[in-house]
Amino acid sequence: MSDPFFFGYGSLVDRETHDYPDAEPAMIRGWRREWRTSQRFRRTFLSVVRDPHTAIEGLVARVPGADWAALDAREAGYARHALTEHELHSARPLSAQVYAICESVSSLPTDAHPIRLSYLDVVVAGFLREFGETGVAQFFETTTGWAAVQNDRESPLYARARPVSAAIRALVDDHLSRLGLS
Repeated sequence: MSDPFFFGYGSLVDRETHDYPDAEPAMIRGWRREWRTSQRFRRTFLSVVRDPHTAIEGLVARVPGADWAALDAREAGYARHALTEHELHSARPLSAQVYAICESVSSLPTDAHPIRLSYLDVVVAGFLREFGETGVAQFFETTTGWAAVQNDRESPLYARARPVSAAIRALVDDHLSRLGLS
């Protein structure tokens, strides 16, 4: 039996946040990214929700030995969902799952639980590396639930924050400005 894969659509697109092997670009149809505030963690995260009119890019990567424990711990608060062969589009046929926050235990973000800029910087760094500036623009276009943004760049609150270049920060800031969130 071959190892399963996961589909990452946010921070998991940034290969510097994980060491899962055989990562490669892929797309899922019938889902869109959405910012959601977890009631359990009282923080805002990227999630996916079903949307028959949207397709999003991301990465698939192998889960060696089907050992989901470490990834499930990283993605605490999310539930895994199997992707069908009609939803997942990758360079080769494979079986994959995607993590989503349950809508019944989450809500759209508010000013009380803003989007952390240190988190968004990492996500955009991954999209820029994998899909270029066009992929970054598509990330912003295919993500809903935009809300207040907390500038925590100087003292990052995001657990997997890492330094990003001034060019990436400027790219993020430009897209946020276009959304009226500067």
